[in-house]
Amino acid sequence: MRWRGTAVVLAGYLAIAAGGLVAASAADSSIAVNGNHRIGAEMIRSYFHAGPDGRLDTARLDTALKELYATGLFKDVKISRPGGRVVVTVVENPTIGRVAFEGNKRLKDDDLKKDLESKAGGPLSKAFVHDDVIHVLALYRLGGYFDVQVVPKTVGARNGRVDLVFEIKEGDKLAVRQVVIVGNASYSETKLKGVIKTGVTNLFSFALQNDAYDSDRVENDRDLLRKFYRAHGYADAHVGVSASFDAAKAGIVVVFKVEEGPQYRLGKVDIESSMKSVDAGTLRAALRTQAGDVFDADAVEKTVDELAVELARRGAPFAGVIAHSEPVPGQRLLNLTYVIGEGKRLYVERIDIHGNTRTHDEVIRRVFDFGEGDAYSRALVDRAERRIKALGYFKTVKIVMQPGSAPDRVVLDVTVEEDKTGSFFISGGYSTTDGMMASISISENNFLGTGDIVKTTISYGQYGRGIDLAFTDPWFLDQHVAAGIDLFGKQTFASPYQSYSSSLYGARFLLGTPINENLTVGWNYSIYNQGLSLDPAIGTASLPIQQAAQQGYYWVSSIGNSVTYSTLDNNRNPTSGIHAQFNNDVAGLGGAAKFARNTNDIRYYHEIVGDVVGMVRAQSGYVTPWGGQQLPLLNGFFGGPQLVRGFAPNGFGPRDITPGTTMDNLGGNIYWTTSAELQAPMPLVTPDAQLRVALFSDTGSLWATKASSVTSYASSLTPSQQIANSRAVRSSLGAGLVWDSMFGPIRVDYAYPVAKEPFDVTQRFSFHAGGF
Repeated sequence: MRWRGTAVVLAGYLAIAAGGLVAASAADSSIAVNGNHRIGAEMIRSYFHAGPDGRLDTARLDTALKELYATGLFKDVKISRPGGRVVVTVVENPTIGRVAFEGNKRLKDDDLKKDLESKAGGPLSKAFVHDDVIHVLALYRLGGYFDVQVVPKTVGARNGRVDLVFEIKEGDKLAVRQVVIVGNASYSETKLKGVIKTGVTNLFSFALQNDAYDSDRVENDRDLLRKFYRAHGYADAHVGVSASFDAAKAGIVVVFKVEEGPQYRLGKVDIESSMKSVDAGTLRAALRTQAGDVFDADAVEKTVDELAVELARRGAPFAGVIAHSEPVPGQRLLNLTYVIGEGKRLYVERIDIHGNTRTHDEVIRRVFDFGEGDAYSRALVDRAERRIKALGYFKTVKIVMQPGSAPDRVVLDVTVEEDKTGSFFISGGYSTTDGMMASISISENNFLGTGDIVKTTISYGQYGRGIDLAFTDPWFLDQHVAAGIDLFGKQTFASPYQSYSSSLYGARFLLGTPINENLTVGWNYSIYNQGLSLDPAIGTASLPIQQAAQQGYYWVSSIGNSVTYSTLDNNRNPTSGIHAQFNNDVAGLGGAAKFARNTNDIRYYHEIVGDVVGMVRAQSGYVTPWGGQQLPLLNGFFGGPQLVRGFAPNGFGPRDITPGTTMDNLGGNIYWTTSAELQAPMPLVTPDAQLRVALFSDTGSLWATKASSVTSYASSLTPSQQIANSRAVRSSLGAGLVWDSMFGPIRVDYAYPVAKEPFDVTQRFSFHAGGF
């Protein structure tokens, strides 16, 4: 381990500082020390340990010699016994003045120095320098530089010190030029390349950083492909991998060889228990697998975990769960049986955590469903390992069971490698809603190693500007409850889509907790100030807009709750599963406005064929005032591309169509929309670019009922003034381009409205893109 040498040197210097506090078992006078200048004789004698008879035999002298060399403090150590005395003659290693690097361009000095055993002020040890050269080479190889050369040199300095300089010749990066997948019949090569992490050199490589050859990553890709097949019914799938240098391509060609085997469905799915205290029949509700389903190894694994957790809750923490699958002869069926039996009684003695140089121990410990002294469960340990990985704080996570101090005790050794958790983005471009725009976003998902989330976003656009400061503690008061605060402010200006300016500023307080792996509930309280103003230069505003402006700025105080259910396989690029969110808010706990609002959003993803993913979506919303008030105009719903693509922002919904006015959208209080979409990877573009094409159809409607502000305004209109309030269905057909970029999702859509009203405002082309 890389800390070994440092720890030994530290121990040596502590012994120097301690003077003569630590002495050898033999009489100090019988051990003579020669050649030492900076290192105390007592420290050297402390490595000699006499036997029970008080004598130093040959074996004990040999042990002392090895330990002195291991300190790294000495270039040479000799032990002799003239006249019955022990004489130790040492040649001290020089002290390092500074550690420097020359020739490194790809890696910074600080990154190279981070884990070196040779340090300024420490001894110059050949063993340490040798290990440091290997370490630097390994860092370069992680980045794909296999032709790198590292030569250590020393430069004399004053006061008996030397400077250690590592001269580096980086050479060219060994890049992956081609990835080939053979033997695949059920899934296209494009689909499978989207599963693995290794990419090839292309226009996106500067951002993706995935084209450097890394044997560990390639081996992990082999496992990812096998897991993919096993999750899709191919229980017998086998994946092999080979990599070779291709001189013509000047890089590595990686070949994955797939043996798919048949796709299985589940025949019988049973639970058996050999424990009298466990009734297997009562556990069927925990099963994620049912007869007739396509075999899914991930679902089987999750079922084993949930059964183990449920058994622990029922007072059987030592029960073991094993999934047995048996092919049905002559059929592509697997009979699956979950077998419950009494496991070995083991207890967790300690949980040791290593490698978390930044993240606090408790951030890792709190994801365990058990603590030190509790019963040991392999399923719960596996669940903890997955949860630690899901935090996103670490490059690697590994939990190993070690023997404890007794046969029924185990020590869990948790080893992690820290990863970057902060981000800084400066982006700009053009939005069909905000016009020309620029944005700065700074976020940290593991603030000061506490697991807290901090994010700041500042945006400045042609038609709007805003700021958002957010802080979230995902384990508030050491409970699995997320608590957060969000301070926000936004201004919008008159644009082609609205004749007025508006402002909004306030704060939102949030609490949320997971009920299980898929279901989360949350509560929020918001208080904000809002209002709108008119610009006479724009023209004569619609009468309802004038009346809303006359109300001035006012406070809104609301409380709400949300329920989120998600079974998505991937949050960024889902291919299967459901995501549903239901929100309810009530305003009127103070403030000047009183209304109740409900919004719902349900999405379902499913793989259609090959690389094509289908998505259907349904949205709805309803808001109504209470307490004898009318609904504030700014709290209504405004139809636009967020509901039905092909329409401009504020493009459909109730509208003042009085001639001579600005004919603004007045907002409604009820809407519904449905969408259907097909997505597939962009043809002729490498899958790791995360570029997809989409075909879609949107349908929906938005209108105002008697509960809305529109009907209140309509009662005060003169005969010459008109408000259009139609429940007509709007719909569109279109195509889009979706890029999951390093700046976040970017989407460009072209939609053709096939059903609209004469007073609607359409916009076929919409996008939010750009970055500089």
